[in-house]
Amino acid sequence: MQYEVFTVPAGGGEEAEELNKFLRSHRVVSVDKHLVTDGGQPRWAFCVEYLDGRVKTKNTPSGGNTKPRVDYRELLSPEDFVVFSTLRDKRKEMAEKEGIPAYAIFTNEQLAAIVTGKVDSKAALAKIEGVGDARVEKYSEGILGVIKP
Repeated sequence: MQYEVFTVPAGGGEEAEELNKFLRSHRVVSVDKHLVTDGGQPRWAFCVEYLDGRVKTKNTPSGGNTKPRVDYRELLSPEDFVVFSTLRDKRKEMAEKEGIPAYAIFTNEQLAAIVTGKVDSKAALAKIEGVGDARVEKYSEGILGVIKP
């Protein structure tokens, strides 16, 4: 958990907008509010407890939200993130050639599974959830070429 402290004049002000902006962009666990005096002026002091990572959601056409985005830089080791990033670049290149969205080739979650599972063969690639035979045949050469050059 992380903590951030804000002080806002009792009558409001620009600092209040800064606090609101922070609250909208983070996964807040709790907020403690206390009235304090600073140089004789009353101010609100807010202690915000929040989870690591910012809230990032996409709206679906139905108006609902998808899962929050995952920050793979935080989730993967630095070495694994380098491979993950290289795989994303390769995926983007393949998607542009075919004129399809990158996620249609592999999702970020699948790329992370490739990296963490140390996938090094077509058989291992086929074991990843959501990766069928057609994708293995079509994209394994490019993906495995990144992993074992």
